[in-house]
Amino acid sequence: MNLTTPEGLLWEPSERWVRGRKGEVTVVDSRHPVLVWEPEVPVPLYAFPREEVREDLLRPAKNPRTGTHAGSRVFYDLEVDGELMENAAWTFPAEDLAGHIAFEWFRRSGRGLDHWYEEEEEIFIHPRDPHKRVDALSSSRHVVIEIHGTVVADTRRPVLLFETGLPTRYYIPREDVRLDLFVPGDLSTGCPYKGTAEYWSWRGGGDDPANLVWSYPQPLPAVGAVKGLLAFYNEAVDITVDGERLERPVTSFTSPLSARPTP
Repeated sequence: MNLTTPEGLLWEPSERWVRGRKGEVTVVDSRHPVLVWEPEVPVPLYAFPREEVREDLLRPAKNPRTGTHAGSRVFYDLEVDGELMENAAWTFPAEDLAGHIAFEWFRRSGRGLDHWYEEEEEIFIHPRDPHKRVDALSSSRHVVIEIHGTVVADTRRPVLLFETGLPTRYYIPREDVRLDLFVPGDLSTGCPYKGTAEYWSWRGGGDDPANLVWSYPQPLPAVGAVKGLLAFYNEAVDITVDGERLERPVTSFTSPLSARPTP
């Protein structure tokens, strides 16, 4: 159950064993982490009791990012093996979370740790939301996908992926997709629930957004049924299921599709 602070932070304790590493150095080793949702941010992050953090590796930030993270004022630089990462950690300005330290999660920011683990499983991008479900179910529905009136996929053996807060995604066997109408791209995105995706773009070009099609070649075990299958953005193509044309949804992926978060 979420608890709310006067600063608008939602938080709840977690029973997962969480560790964060920079190189070979374990910076966080926590059996009492807290999940925190910042205002207007849809995904959570972790905060950890100070005694479960290597505080000897933290330095008062030289250039603190004051005001970010719900108005936080106390920031730390992280120094490991001579490498300094600015603003890698901070404390929230909330009495409920006093005594806890949060860390940047994204390595590409230049401030995050290299690896995070829940129990013995490495996790990516951000912590998984315990209130979100992702289910991949095999189906016998008849799914037809068209782009500008051209049928690009037609199957009666899709896998339907139901993910909280997103439209149903229809994953289709490659044999049932006209891949000759698409060109592989360089885009690669990561998802903490599904894994790393690769993409294809419509050969027609023009005003059609790039990277309309994606696949998970090595999905995480929980959604193993979508391995190697292809999915299309409902927001940008026409999908007919059992004879019923679906309306194109409007989501955070709608515009621009070429600079999107993970599907």
